[in-house]
Amino acid sequence: MNNNLQFDFTVDKTAKTVFITREFDAELSLVWDAFTKAEILDQWNAPAPFTAKTKYMNFEVGGKRFYAMVSPEGKESWVLQKYSSISPKTNFKMFNAFADEDGNPESTGSEWDYSFSELNGITKVNITIYNESLARLERMIEMGFKEGFNATLTNLENVLARLSQK
Repeated sequence: MNNNLQFDFTVDKTAKTVFITREFDAELSLVWDAFTKAEILDQWNAPAPFTAKTKYMNFEVGGKRFYAMVSPEGKESWVLQKYSSISPKTNFKMFNAFADEDGNPESTGSEWDYSFSELNGITKVNITIYNESLARLERMIEMGFKEGFNATLTNLENVLARLSQK
């Protein structure tokens, strides 16, 4: 395991934006699949002790992913994602919003922009999260978004290590 992998997390309240850069010791195609295939996303896309459960996912422009973060007690917190742009293996963009159990999104959300690159077997993922309102950004921060997202990326690192061995 490479312990010198980059992880940066910056919040710009003026721009209502979070900037995240994270490197993974895995090939780009595997990291791309981990972000774009429900069966892999569900293995890592929630901070422990929560788990992720995808109800449906259609990874194409105009497609959606509807999933829940499930607490150990079984409480489900739903999220709806709508894909707006996909450039295979290099970038995708989506709108992300909390939703009710029927898939009706809250009135505010955030635009996520993922960029992927690889150098010498290390894949770098740059994520820009633009929030429609400062209040939403501050709510994310208060809910422990940085710690929770870092925990999910650690889950991803473990999943990638396991999948790389196959």
